[in-house]
Amino acid sequence: MAAIDYTDRRRMRLDVEFYFAAAHRLPRYDGPCFRMHGHNYKFFVALEGDVDPATGMIADFGEVKRIVLEHVLARVDHRTLNDVLENPTAENIARWIWEVLQPHVPGLCEVRLYEIPDSCVTYRGPGGR
Repeated sequence: MAAIDYTDRRRMRLDVEFYFAAAHRLPRYDGPCFRMHGHNYKFFVALEGDVDPATGMIADFGEVKRIVLEHVLARVDHRTLNDVLENPTAENIARWIWEVLQPHVPGLCEVRLYEIPDSCVTYRGPGGR
């Protein structure tokens, strides 16, 4: 069977999954999360773009992972998030991840953050695309 190699530019989406553990407290919350506690976070970084006909890819998975490790995970994994954000709600963390990555990740279209396994927030940039 002949190999199939698509050489046209089709718009696609690429998602890469990441994990980190961190502690935080919510200083503006009147409830148990006001006290220091921790989570095992999961988040996805999504890129959209045209497939490069030469490489057949939108972006290199390894390069996306390197950028996220350097700019996000190195600052939050096994840390206290209140040292990074004054009010580290899931919403604020997702937006912070976007703002940190946006200059380094062409085609960034979405950050989806799970603070607990069954609940997440999604940030799609200033325009909410």
